[in-house]
Amino acid sequence: MSVAPFSLSLPKTDDLLSREYTAQRDRFGSSWESTLATLLGLGRAAGADFVEFFLERNNYISCQAEDDAITSISPRLVTGAGVRVFLGQADCYVSTNNLSFNGLKAALDKALSIMGLTLPGPGANLFEINLELLRDYASARGKDAWLERCSSMQDMGEVLLSANQALAHQASHVQSRRAVYFRDWQEVMVAASDGTFARDIRLTQSVACNLLCADGEHRSSIGERLGDTSNPEFLTTWDYQTTAEHVADSAGKMLYAEYLESGSYPVIMANQFGGVIFHEACGHLLETTQIERGTTPFMDKKGEKIAHVNLTAWDEGLSTDAFGTIDMDDEGMPAQRTLLIENGMLRNFLSDRAGSMRTGHPRTGSGRRQSYTYAAASRMRNTYIAPGDYSLDQLFASVDKGIYCKKMGGGSVGATGQFNFAVDEAYLIEHGQVTKPLKGATLIGEATEIMDRISMCSNDLGLAPGFCGSISGSIYVTVGQPHLKVDAITVGGR
Repeated sequence: MSVAPFSLSLPKTDDLLSREYTAQRDRFGSSWESTLATLLGLGRAAGADFVEFFLERNNYISCQAEDDAITSISPRLVTGAGVRVFLGQADCYVSTNNLSFNGLKAALDKALSIMGLTLPGPGANLFEINLELLRDYASARGKDAWLERCSSMQDMGEVLLSANQALAHQASHVQSRRAVYFRDWQEVMVAASDGTFARDIRLTQSVACNLLCADGEHRSSIGERLGDTSNPEFLTTWDYQTTAEHVADSAGKMLYAEYLESGSYPVIMANQFGGVIFHEACGHLLETTQIERGTTPFMDKKGEKIAHVNLTAWDEGLSTDAFGTIDMDDEGMPAQRTLLIENGMLRNFLSDRAGSMRTGHPRTGSGRRQSYTYAAASRMRNTYIAPGDYSLDQLFASVDKGIYCKKMGGGSVGATGQFNFAVDEAYLIEHGQVTKPLKGATLIGEATEIMDRISMCSNDLGLAPGFCGSISGSIYVTVGQPHLKVDAITVGGR
């Protein structure tokens, strides 16, 4: 009995290129499977170890009201795609606005040529890429109708002007009032040669009020921002009266505040946006991007103590409505929780695909990018210090003379964790009691030092929206923490 030899018939280049590819242009969905699978197969046949496509449609608008007038409306519509090619541990990224089959193929050809590879010629056998059944987070969670339910331009103007009027009624010595809103709608699709095939829709919205007050030589400037990621009616349900009350109260207290004398103080930092210091001074140092560059002091510290025993910290993409919440990252990996620090011990780093490949740390669903013009990189999502076992009364009672940092402002961080942050609203603590307001405070320190001085955390975790810039552009993130005590930190003043 003779047995015929087994033969595997792979598709040929000319067969695939002669087909008609009819992917739906105004919506990403299963119709894209044939187009993307063919292109991924071409990339693998050219010799690439891994190929990934990222497709994006974006509908963005912002609106600004200054005093009693709308001064800016800025819309933006964008469609594009990017292709990333890996060869060993090296990779390159090429983007395009042309989402036709030939346009995407041209981008793939360019990326391959940068890596020293060429598309296979006519008659060549191709890799057959079998994509998974589309993981469509948008359809599964009712997101396809979000955009049409968002606020109209008329709604934007009316709400922002009403917010500015509320500021005028609540505050005195007003120099200027400003309210700003933006809506960022994004549809994305990821397809990769490992079979990844996923789609999602993101809707990020934010509103902010800023108030400048002046009386002679006295000045104060205070703002407050809110954000949301899943409620199309976010703007029209915003309680701008309460926001105006908060901002006006803070501006009034800081208007005649005394200037702080510089020195080393114990500090109590408020919850919510107080977490920006942990995000900037430590969070970035736990991204594998920093390990690849050799710029983090924590790169060889996994499993070792890097913070006070009372400090535990997380990064995750799952908190309801938080600014950094995502159903999947920009490499198609489902969101999850990552324990960064547990009782002072470093447990995990944040890793994207390239970071995992180059450092050995497992992927954490942290591959994020601003848009299709950037390759994904390891980035934070919702990053916060976990609540502790102390009450607020215990925190304040432990300070004989120190500073209460109620509202943080802007700042800067060096590559290895040196930081300085302005404090927009600060108060003196005397014998456990908050007394007079102070202005001009700046917190100065280094991540490796301050982490071991965060000795007490209260049980009132709060989250706040933020924006984070890094190698893959500007992305939306959450910062957060409970009220916490830093035993000693340099506070700049006069």
